[in-house]
Amino acid sequence: MCHLPAGISGLLVGFVIFFVMGVLIRFTITRKPGNYDLDPKGIAGAFEPFLAKYLRVGEFIVGLAAASIVLLLGSSALHNNNSGSLPSFYASPLLLLGCCVVYGIAFMVWLTYHYEDYQHGAKHTRAAYTFSLTVGFSALVCFVVGYGWLIFRFTR
Repeated sequence: MCHLPAGISGLLVGFVIFFVMGVLIRFTITRKPGNYDLDPKGIAGAFEPFLAKYLRVGEFIVGLAAASIVLLLGSSALHNNNSGSLPSFYASPLLLLGCCVVYGIAFMVWLTYHYEDYQHGAKHTRAAYTFSLTVGFSALVCFVVGYGWLIFRFTR
C-alpha cells in the first residue's frame, strides 16, 4: 500500500480551497463582465480606509497562523524525549496554516500593489477583483480549516 508523504494532504487541501474559492467567487460575486470601481461610489481615495482595514485583518490572520506554527514547532524541541520533531500527523494542518500565511501575504501585497496601480489609471478588472477575493478568502478558510484540523488532532 502506497502512503503519501506527511503533509501532502494539507497542501492538497490548501490548493483545493484556493481553486474552489476562485470558482465560487467567479461565478457568484464577479459574474458581471467589465471593470469594477475600486473606490466606493467612484469617489477618489475612498478605498483607502477599507484598504487599511483589509491589511490589518490580513496581518492579524497571518500573525496568528505564523505564530501557531512557530510555537508548535518550538515546543516540540522541549518534548518527545528531545528528538525535536512532532508526530507526522501534525504536518498536514501545519502546512495548511502555511498556505494561510502564503495566501494572506499574497493578499496584502496584491491589494496594496493593485490599489496603487489603480490610482495611476489602471482598470480594476473582473480578473483582478476575482483574484483579490479568492486569495483573501482562501487565507481565511485555510486558517479556519487548519485550526480545526489541529484541534481535532490534539484532542484525539
